[in-house]
Amino acid sequence: MKKRKMSRRLRENLIGYSFIGIWIIGFIMFMFYPFLSSLIYSLSQVRILGSGIDVKFHGFANFVAIFQIEEGFVFIESLISFLRDIVFQVPIIIVFSVLIAVLLNQPLKGRGIFRSIFFLPVIISSGPVINELISQGAGGANIFESYGFISIIENTLNPSLSKPIVNLFSEIIIIFWFSGVQILIFLAGLQKVDRQIYEAATVDGAGPWESFWKITVPSLSSLIFVNIIYTIVLLATFSENPVIMSIKSNMFNINTGYGMASAMAWVYFIIVMLMIGLVALIFLPKTLRQGGHNR
Repeated sequence: MKKRKMSRRLRENLIGYSFIGIWIIGFIMFMFYPFLSSLIYSLSQVRILGSGIDVKFHGFANFVAIFQIEEGFVFIESLISFLRDIVFQVPIIIVFSVLIAVLLNQPLKGRGIFRSIFFLPVIISSGPVINELISQGAGGANIFESYGFISIIENTLNPSLSKPIVNLFSEIIIIFWFSGVQILIFLAGLQKVDRQIYEAATVDGAGPWESFWKITVPSLSSLIFVNIIYTIVLLATFSENPVIMSIKSNMFNINTGYGMASAMAWVYFIIVMLMIGLVALIFLPKTLRQGGHNR
């Protein structure tokens, strides 16, 4: 009998499943139980007793209470503020990462050192470190205030729009700190683009700007999608995120407790997943079409 050769598509799928399988095994072993417990707590009244935890199921009361109590209003306000910040921060991080990756992809002396410099914040940054930098004025607000940019924005724009922009400028240096991984991903993608394509475009009369928009950006479209998802998850799970801080504060609050905090966490989780789903709905069809053309 002749042995059937495994199709290319099946081989690629098996390789993909092998990478995903590592995460699935880790999730089942270390995260599934806390994940399920938080869902049960969100639907229950939870009390911490000396002998353990008392859990009494009471349906969606915690979710309803989020929109009725003061702690819930604070959480919702933090969530709305986070969503506004995401709209401004994610595009800036992506654009900055693409530009730096393009520069680091040039034949420059010592570019390995520059790559290390841009990736270094990923290693050393943490919630307390970033908070300390912001408190000492290293976020970037002092630079813009000295030139009057902050006051111009506050005086010309609506408060609902000016507040996230001012927050963006006040933490611009810190935001750039979140771009290390994205720069490396874009850099890996750029290094796979055949240099002969750029040479052919130059012969046809294309300038650097046209080459960037017609060769570089289309080549990175799938990686842009990946990096947008990664950046949203990175910002959403940052330990000093105001939404996460609000959830943590409610865990040990007498009026709310573990049940309410779990309900808030699930609301936050659903909002973030909807955001990721919206990004996938916008970018994924185009990415799949381009992948089909590349084959």
